[in-house]
Amino acid sequence: MSSLIEIEGVEKEFNLENGMKSIILQNINLRILPGSLVSLVGHSGCGKSTILNIIAGLETATRGNVKVDGQIVKKPDRDRMVVFQNYSLLPWLNVWENVALFVEKAMSHKSKAEIKEIIGYHLEIVGLKDAAFKKPKQLSGGMKQRVAIARALAVQPKLLLLDEPFGALDALTRGSLQIELMRICEMFDITTVMVTHDVDEALLLSDQIVIMKNGPAATIGKILEINFPHPRSIDIVDLHEYHVLRHEILDFLHNENKIKLSRK
Repeated sequence: MSSLIEIEGVEKEFNLENGMKSIILQNINLRILPGSLVSLVGHSGCGKSTILNIIAGLETATRGNVKVDGQIVKKPDRDRMVVFQNYSLLPWLNVWENVALFVEKAMSHKSKAEIKEIIGYHLEIVGLKDAAFKKPKQLSGGMKQRVAIARALAVQPKLLLLDEPFGALDALTRGSLQIELMRICEMFDITTVMVTHDVDEALLLSDQIVIMKNGPAATIGKILEINFPHPRSIDIVDLHEYHVLRHEILDFLHNENKIKLSRK
């Protein structure tokens, strides 16, 4: 099977005020298959979100390139939708209007009836049909993130990009949304790339986990294939293989932290 995403020799530098350069990423190479969910895991500052932003077209690589479905990414596109940790909802619009704003722009060729059907369908699959006319201030954090996910899916992207999507939520809400995300991704067979600090979240959701080395000049340290069958549930925590993989990830991150501390 050919890759949907091809990251080839990507490097990212930022210019500092003193004229020097800060190297964030170096020699990033990765292939992501259609329909898979890939998690980027690593310590803060290792460039996880920068990789996500380059895939999204929100940032450009200093060297190398990213291809999605064979096309080099040069700018943001409706084929690549991003869900951020902070929801990014417009507070003066209700749930329906927040989703409609994206759908009407992305699908201006469709009739009003078709757009209404698309919005209603996607609010229903994330469980927000009865909250369609509530403003963001009337919603819980989990509900706000459901709106953000519905909004992203409603424009029918090839790729869903998640930047710590559940990081601000309590444990019970986070667990519920993780299960919901698995169900939705399998329903739409959508390719997903997620940034997370949560090792258990990565193991539950991912088909592949990419562990980053620490920066500066961060690189990919290890790629793990996660072969637990789908559909998954939290029962995988009872599997021996789960704990072997969890230990491997935590051991790698612990060693990276020791290396970082030794440089200070």
